[in-house]
Amino acid sequence: MSTNYETGAWSLDELLPAPNSPEYHQRIEAVETAVKEIESLRSELSEQIDSETFLHILSQYEQISTHMAVLSGYANLRFAEDTQNEQALAFLGKIEELGTDIQNRTLFFDLWWKSLDDAIAAQLQASARQYQYFLTAMRLSRAHILPENEEQVINIKNANGSQALVKIYEMLTNAYKFNLIVNGETKEITRDELMVFVKSPDPALRAAAYQELYRVFGQDGMVLTQIYIHLVRDWFQENQKLRQYASPIAVRNLANDIPDSAVQTLLQVCRTNAVVFQRWFKIKARWAGMEKLRRYDLYAPLSESETHYSYDRAVKLVLECVEEFSPEVRAQAEQIFTAQHVHSSVSAGKMGGAFCYGITPEHLPWLLVNYNGKQNDVLTLAHELGHGIHDILAGEQNTILTHQACLPLAETASTFAEMLVTDRLLATANAQERQSILGSKLDDLYATIQRQAFFAIWEQTAHQMIQQGASVGELTSAYLDNLREQFGDSVEISEDFKWESIAIPHFVFAPFYVYAYAFGQLLVLSLYQRYKREGSTFVPHYLKILRYGGGASPKQILTEAGVDIDDPNFWQGGFDYIAGLLDELEQ
Repeated sequence: MSTNYETGAWSLDELLPAPNSPEYHQRIEAVETAVKEIESLRSELSEQIDSETFLHILSQYEQISTHMAVLSGYANLRFAEDTQNEQALAFLGKIEELGTDIQNRTLFFDLWWKSLDDAIAAQLQASARQYQYFLTAMRLSRAHILPENEEQVINIKNANGSQALVKIYEMLTNAYKFNLIVNGETKEITRDELMVFVKSPDPALRAAAYQELYRVFGQDGMVLTQIYIHLVRDWFQENQKLRQYASPIAVRNLANDIPDSAVQTLLQVCRTNAVVFQRWFKIKARWAGMEKLRRYDLYAPLSESETHYSYDRAVKLVLECVEEFSPEVRAQAEQIFTAQHVHSSVSAGKMGGAFCYGITPEHLPWLLVNYNGKQNDVLTLAHELGHGIHDILAGEQNTILTHQACLPLAETASTFAEMLVTDRLLATANAQERQSILGSKLDDLYATIQRQAFFAIWEQTAHQMIQQGASVGELTSAYLDNLREQFGDSVEISEDFKWESIAIPHFVFAPFYVYAYAFGQLLVLSLYQRYKREGSTFVPHYLKILRYGGGASPKQILTEAGVDIDDPNFWQGGFDYIAGLLDELEQ
């Protein structure tokens, strides 16, 4: 019997039936027991520690991580489904406070491990089997650690300082309501509902949607920018002044285990190739019958009406595409839906955008999407399901300590899944639909590569300017300069886009996260071309990348896959593919 998929909410019962349930108290008790066990072994930490004691500490560390992942996963997912729920917010704060306390109580092990002589660490690590890369990754930041009491103070400071500012930003912006006149009727809508209209066939409606977005954000522009300024100052004071990182972005690069030089090569290649997407926007303007695109028109559809996809049709389409690639993977992916791990309906207070949340290797991941029935919603669903597939495959051979892939590789499966679905849509499209899909594909390539790269370039500029005492006006002016460099003479930039930077949550939640999208998309362009050439023989090589999860360095994983991330020609290959696509479209 065929399953019918309908939009709705997820079930979190598998994590906890309720915040104050017996299961909650059992996990709290288990965490406390494991923490006390590690604390009792503190005196054993020396250069003479035996491997059995070392492995026992790691197993306790793993238990703590598992229980806390379940608790924080439940708290974050419950908050995401309704960011205005006071009880959900209070519970999340309680779990975050618990996490800070545990982090401080077990911090001595982290600092001891990072301080060990290389030879002794290597000897212990050799006996650590499944924990090996986890231990390697811990020691990456050894040059930047502080004394234990200072690390504890920073943890407390973060919980009640920077993390609190992030939560305030999140609560403010998720509560925003937007008013838009549609068919003569004023509608009060959420941001996700509003952003549907930036792809409207009506140029006036596209402009009105963006103007309303930045009107609302602009009303709190001073406050939101001050939140950002204080977060940047905090980032500088902790990471550059205290920890002695060479640059603001170096913190993220080391966490990703990606060389600074490779990231700067990636961003420079993107910057040099701004002309590729400028060319696309000029082509798009001609197709749309316009002399020049306004920034409002960037995602304008190329056909008057867009196909509406029911949620049922969208889920089945995505699963069929995955099955064509690998029946085994499709069976795993389908479990996410049957287990009620997807929140797909649009509702007030729900977190905007979309995400995949992996908990532990033993749990299927949870997906959040705001489904409106547009083609882009289908691709977003494919994207998040790709993350889910990655999470499931990585859980097959990793512990919770090496389960999650680093950020740049975390975008591999999601972007690959999008390309599978795009190819399926193209295969069944008529000429007009094909033009629309190809145009949408180029829009998505822009949004994932060039937009994100210039976001990262902007962050570098903003961090430098804020340390030099830049005002809100100077920052918004510099952001417009970033847009002008990115678009050249291909797109008209209006003044209201000066508030775009405060409407990008990644700048607030995770500084320099954004280049991971450009990294992942350009990587996938290379991998996908291999798939098109090699067919089913490529599948095991691709799945090997996903099964690694966070169990090895990105450089090792990609070197095994034949990719050199230090070579600008590798990154240039992605832009050459896009330029070739433009040649084909013009012909």
